[in-house]
Amino acid sequence: MTIQSSRNEKIEEQIKEIAARLIERESNKTALITVNRVELFERGRKATLYISVLPESGEESALNFLKRKRKEIHDEVKQRLNLRTIPFLDAEIDVGEKARRHIDELLKE
Repeated sequence: MTIQSSRNEKIEEQIKEIAARLIERESNKTALITVNRVELFERGRKATLYISVLPESGEESALNFLKRKRKEIHDEVKQRLNLRTIPFLDAEIDVGEKARRHIDELLKE
C-alpha cells in the first residue's frame, strides 16, 4: 500500500463519517440512509458517496436529498478536514450492497 492510497483511505473514511452525521441530523427519517463507503477520484477532486436506503422505495428521494445537501456536506468537509482540494461530492446507490442483501434474502428462504 502506498502512502497516497493510505492517505486517500483516511480521507474517504473521514468524509464518510461527516456525511453520515449530517444525514442523521438533517434527514426526515422516512427512510434509513446508510453511507457504505466513499471513493475518491481524479486525485481527490471528486468523491462518490455509495449509499444504501431502506426501504428501497425511498432511494430516489434519498438521492435527491443528498443532491440538495451536497453544499452543506462540502462545507462541513472543508471546515473539518485540512485539505488543499475539497472534492466535488456525488451520491450513488451501492449496487454491491444491494446485491449482497438480495443474496442474503435468497439464502434465508
